[in-house]
Amino acid sequence: MDIKERIESVLKAEANAINSIEVTEEFVKAVSVMQGCTGKIITTGIGKAGHIANKFAATLCSTASQAQFLHPAEAAHGDLGAVSPGDILIAFSTSGKSREVIEILELSRHLGIETVIGITSHPDSELRKYSDVVIDMGEIEEACPLGLTPTSSMAVMLAISDALALALMEQNKVSREDYGLRHHGGYLGRAARLDNSP
Repeated sequence: MDIKERIESVLKAEANAINSIEVTEEFVKAVSVMQGCTGKIITTGIGKAGHIANKFAATLCSTASQAQFLHPAEAAHGDLGAVSPGDILIAFSTSGKSREVIEILELSRHLGIETVIGITSHPDSELRKYSDVVIDMGEIEEACPLGLTPTSSMAVMLAISDALALALMEQNKVSREDYGLRHHGGYLGRAARLDNSP
């Protein structure tokens, strides 16, 4: 396969994976749990899924929800102290078997986490049994020619996190003014302040 064909195949595989997401009532439950959160929305994940979890927390903050990314490895060395009663935890893991993530789910319950939302793919994901709400990514074939590099799975994970964040933003009736208050610099800040149309 030449370079152009490979690039086209990757884009097609990732687009197909996103289009195959089944939007179930678990998505609605997840948004309801986030909307009812009285503390912070804590996100976690490791490896490539950790980058998606970190970006999700940043998107939530910019759309008027209190959120924080918690790195599983750092959590084992004291950062788990960021968790407080009233917080909820959203864990990202394609396999659902990452030991560091499972440990956070086990230990965070002792610090006041009542609800865990798991975003995972594998049918035998251990994450499923630790989660109160499970968002199923579906079974995904990676776009990588080796079938190993997280590609299609990360596209799906990112799309799901964006969908949840924007659904929550809409439910919370976040206005352009609200958005602009959180973006005092850069292009988005200027755009939010200069254009007050709905």
